[in-house]
Amino acid sequence: MKKIIYVTIFCLSMFDFGLSDFIPINTDCVVHAERPTPPYAKWGKIAVEKTKEKYPDAQVVDYLHVGREDKGSNSVEKFKLWLKGTDKEFGVFVDVEYNEASEQLIKISYKEVAT
Repeated sequence: MKKIIYVTIFCLSMFDFGLSDFIPINTDCVVHAERPTPPYAKWGKIAVEKTKEKYPDAQVVDYLHVGREDKGSNSVEKFKLWLKGTDKEFGVFVDVEYNEASEQLIKISYKEVAT
């Protein structure tokens, strides 16, 4: 019985002296998943930048990709941004039209949403 107590005390004291740092931990099972960049990300960044230029006194507090519309050789990425100004909060629908082949920006349109 004394032997069991001594072995137990020895094992516990091993952890108290920091020897537990030498116990190897298997990290092979850790998986770091990365999300792929969505195809609309480039146009979302442009939508946010241009909206900040159009509404310099407001801060963009939220961003939503609404969808995509094909118009022949052109495409329109649709976003909804939520802005907070000094005296109000409001939404803005931003449509970014671009040529799909050349990825050249054609136009950006804005439509404020009533709160």
